[in-house]
Amino acid sequence: MKPTLFILAAGMGSRYGGLKQLDGLGPSSETIMDYSVYDALRAGFGKIVFVIRHDFEQEFREKIISKYEGHVPVEVVFQDINNLPEGFKAPEGRTKPWGTGHAVLMGKDAIKEPFGVINADDYYGAESFKVLADFLNSVEGKKGCYCMVGFNIENTLSENGGVSRGLCNVNEEGFLTGVKECHGIERKNGKLIQIEDGVEKDFPEEASVSMNMWGFTPDYFDYSEKAFVQFLSEHGNELKSEFYIPSVVNDLINAGECTLKVEPTPSKWFGVTFAADRDATVAQFKKLVEEGLYPTPLFK
Repeated sequence: MKPTLFILAAGMGSRYGGLKQLDGLGPSSETIMDYSVYDALRAGFGKIVFVIRHDFEQEFREKIISKYEGHVPVEVVFQDINNLPEGFKAPEGRTKPWGTGHAVLMGKDAIKEPFGVINADDYYGAESFKVLADFLNSVEGKKGCYCMVGFNIENTLSENGGVSRGLCNVNEEGFLTGVKECHGIERKNGKLIQIEDGVEKDFPEEASVSMNMWGFTPDYFDYSEKAFVQFLSEHGNELKSEFYIPSVVNDLINAGECTLKVEPTPSKWFGVTFAADRDATVAQFKKLVEEGLYPTPLFK
């Protein structure tokens, strides 16, 4: 069975200033998601599942999903702050989604095979999807065998501000031992720095970082569901707390419940974290098309 690609497209895009998931950035108004789907199909993925919000479902189906008819099976699931395990409810006044870990849980009933997880607003590169698909094909029928596609930090920086990245600790065998969320990473006066507790500190050159490109066997859903219940027990009354994929992964690694291989990619990331990133991203896609790496439009 071919692996599934699960695309997280429910985010609000608050820093970008709009629904960047639907922004046409390619020469024929392709979205970043369109390039991810195209690369995933070339790499051997067999189904696409999107997690979105109910409030833009119609627009999403018209602008995005309609393109893929006849190319690949597509399913849609929904992230809602009120979609919680029995016995829990969102606190009054909460509007913020529960985070990437909660978004992935929404795919439990739609996905029964090894699957990859990506952000809707990140361009990962064709090589990254090949790396991910090869891993997922190798673990079909297994449990607790996960991976993360690791990017060189230099290939993930923005020219328009500091970025947040998950710094990966990797052992000699290439397995992840932990992820540390780092903020405000940028190259400044030739040095790679990060902001920690309001103070500039050196960030390791050549570091491997997470861009939220994961590979899981379907048992991940059961583990994550239990972890979410624990999270809600401790933080469910907070208005802005979020349940993240790396926190689940870290706990599973520490408990010996899984192994997580870091699969390196040579690809260069780009995306639209900030509104100012848009022009550069449009130029990047134009260049890739001119080099013959993609047709335009992608889906006919």
